[in-house]
Amino acid sequence: MLMDNIRWAEAPLLPLRPAAAAASPISLKLSGSRCGHARLSPVVANALKSAESTETSSAASSKSRSGAEPGGAGPADGPTILVSEKLGEAGLDVLRGYGRVECLYDLSPEELCAKISDVDALIVRSGTKVTRQVFEAAKGRLKVVGRAGVGIDNVDLQAATEHGCLVVNAPTANTVAAAEHGIALLAAMARNVAQADASIKAGKWERSKYVGVSLVGKTLAVMGFGKVGSEVARRAKGLGMTVIAHDPYAPADRARAMGVELVSFDRAIATADFLSLHMPLTPTTSKIFNDNTFSKMKKGVRIVNVARGGVIDEDALVRALDSGIVAQAALDVFTKEPPPTDSKLVQHPHVTVTPHLGASTKEAQEGVAIEIAEAVVGALNGELAATAVNAPMVPPDVLTELAPYVVLAEKLGRLVVQLVAGGRGIQSVRVVYTSARDADDLDTRLLRAMITKGLIEPISASYINLVNADYTAKQKGLRIVEERVSVDASPESPVDSIQVKITNVESKFASAVTEIGEISIEGKVKDGIPRLTCVGSFGVDVSLEGNLILCRQVDQPGMIGRVGNILGEHNVNVSFMSVGRTVRRKHAIMAIGVDEEPSKETLKKIGEVPAIEEFVFLNL
Repeated sequence: MLMDNIRWAEAPLLPLRPAAAAASPISLKLSGSRCGHARLSPVVANALKSAESTETSSAASSKSRSGAEPGGAGPADGPTILVSEKLGEAGLDVLRGYGRVECLYDLSPEELCAKISDVDALIVRSGTKVTRQVFEAAKGRLKVVGRAGVGIDNVDLQAATEHGCLVVNAPTANTVAAAEHGIALLAAMARNVAQADASIKAGKWERSKYVGVSLVGKTLAVMGFGKVGSEVARRAKGLGMTVIAHDPYAPADRARAMGVELVSFDRAIATADFLSLHMPLTPTTSKIFNDNTFSKMKKGVRIVNVARGGVIDEDALVRALDSGIVAQAALDVFTKEPPPTDSKLVQHPHVTVTPHLGASTKEAQEGVAIEIAEAVVGALNGELAATAVNAPMVPPDVLTELAPYVVLAEKLGRLVVQLVAGGRGIQSVRVVYTSARDADDLDTRLLRAMITKGLIEPISASYINLVNADYTAKQKGLRIVEERVSVDASPESPVDSIQVKITNVESKFASAVTEIGEISIEGKVKDGIPRLTCVGSFGVDVSLEGNLILCRQVDQPGMIGRVGNILGEHNVNVSFMSVGRTVRRKHAIMAIGVDEEPSKETLKKIGEVPAIEEFVFLNL
């Protein structure tokens, strides 16, 4: 069954050329992420333990700028991590246990660009803009950007992907804090708390002026039913409110379980007494609340925004407040932060404002700091957290299950591309997954990315990793088609086998070519170990570790001993051997695993054995 996961581009792939295999900035390992009060992963636990037992240097930064703070000494040969905005001490301790931390706050765009080529990781909050210019200035060294919070609209994701930089965020630790602040603003707005407080402090006593409205029985429309939105809905239900929600991606069953009805955007804004905004800032949601939107709302509606300032057209909101369409607004976020001191919206008497305090609780700050530190350390350590923003988004349980198949996928890509002879170059690759599972239960995005990584790295001088593998393949004109074949096997394994086939190319090893002219190899995972199981039409069974010599030979006694003796005489250690054949006493494929790369003289002697018809050395 042909799947719809196809990556292609019009430009032809560069012909094969020898290139040193570049070490990927992020060599994939698998890990989940810390959520709420879950147990810390071993990476964080060890880092915390190290930080507690090691005296870290806290000498003042030699920077003259007032915003700079001492970072902390980490391993001398560890990565450099730049923290450009305030981060909780618990998170800094995690980072210091892994690398060298530099805390430099309030950097200008020019200063950030000047500094970025000296660091391996960058941690920001919402104030630092990580633009294309920043990634270009990094010159390939920057491996990960960590956003201490949920929103990533201040990071150029396309540029990050093009430059192979992983972007991670911390979406869970501040969920409750943001929801609590939303409810606090909701109640404060309804009862005029901020205005009454200012009035009393000004020496006035105006009880009749600040009569509020009750929340019980009112309809709250939650615009964006993600983590924060659903927590706001849960609390609003406890206050006796009727809650509806709009979110094109929210599961209806989860909403129903909370007693929330999912409705259309127009119905939500037309029926709500209160609106609580929780959508991300995207080109689609930018200024989605504008003059036209406000005109469709119930007169006297009240609006709370603890999401992103840019979703509201602030000038239009002022007009809606002045006309009485919007009775009150409570805002924690603004299009520009901090907003101008003479902002008509901020100064409006029916508006309650706070300076982006949604995540500003002691508990949330510590949680966010640890969560983003874990994600950044994990990325630098070769792990892919579930909070990766610009990599295939695969749930943690699927990541764990696919771990050995991820290794298999990359190894197969790396092996098959080395079987291609120079010439026209690779333009099309077919990947066939055999599985006993239903199509909906087999997520191949991660496997496809790793096959792509394996295909491109050996023939490119570029650094290729999981983040930019698909993008680079598209730029080079490499078209990958995925197919899925149902087989009668155990559904406990997500994949029974992976076949990688390349068409319209010549092969260095003719035995790898099938009857229909494809270079074809197949691999399986056995007992958790990735193994090569088929080359062309020859069955083999070898572990995909180290280096591999493939020989096609006349099937006769003594061949294993002869080749083994040649390798032993030249001090090349053999880790395994496997022989596969199609017909007895005809031809066979001998697969030999070796720890070292044999010299040209050694390989020449193997080729001189009369019964060996062809051979190829492969670096895995």
